[in-house]
Amino acid sequence: MTIRPLSAWLRALALALLLPLLAACGAPTGADAPGKGPVVLAAASLQEALSEAADAWAMEGHPAPVLSFAGSSALARQIEQGAPADVFVSADEDWMDTLEQQALLRPGTRADLLGNTLVLVAPKGSTARGLADLGDGRLALADPDAVPAGKYAKAALEHLGQWQGVADRIAPAENVRAALALVERGEAPLGVVYATDAMASGKVRVVLTFPADSHPPILYPIAILAASSHPDAAGLRAFLASPEAQAIFARHGFRTPG
Repeated sequence: MTIRPLSAWLRALALALLLPLLAACGAPTGADAPGKGPVVLAAASLQEALSEAADAWAMEGHPAPVLSFAGSSALARQIEQGAPADVFVSADEDWMDTLEQQALLRPGTRADLLGNTLVLVAPKGSTARGLADLGDGRLALADPDAVPAGKYAKAALEHLGQWQGVADRIAPAENVRAALALVERGEAPLGVVYATDAMASGKVRVVLTFPADSHPPILYPIAILAASSHPDAAGLRAFLASPEAQAIFARHGFRTPG
């Protein structure tokens, strides 16, 4: 039987706790938060790369951005609930579409920032060569009903005719890094994550790379939120698309979109 994600009321409780924390760590207006950089809500898979890019931005004399990482679905819901933030970087187009349809993005600021690749991983010392080696274990992936990495994984497995064989043996996680952690700890013999997640971990190895045509293109759109009035929001967004920042993302395994 498939392990279910956290119940809705637990998510609501987590959101209720997170909103005050975000408000405390940085409001979106320069007047309300003098000296603080823009608040950026970003997909969990961007943690190392975006942190390095934010440091590079700060080294140019700007206030350091306040970064918050989670699954794109959770972040989009926080934005819908009024979380104080300036910039959103999603791991798929769907959640950015959802916010755009509600007029929660600043017009003209949405653009595709990065691309990624989907891989099957196993613990470092594992001899697994594919899904046939799942054995009695479960396949770790981000929640396929909501989180981009999980949706990409389900699409790829369906395309390859392997979803039905693993659908009742999924260990769904709140985000792709949580799925990666299940494999790192040996709690799942295999997992589907992004290539950049595997590169960031010293505890897993890539078993196989899913064909690019087996799932929708993995794109990371960026946009400034409509509620933002931070004077550095536009500058930070432009910097993240610059050659300097793109070189940082490339070192972490991300590719240019397209």
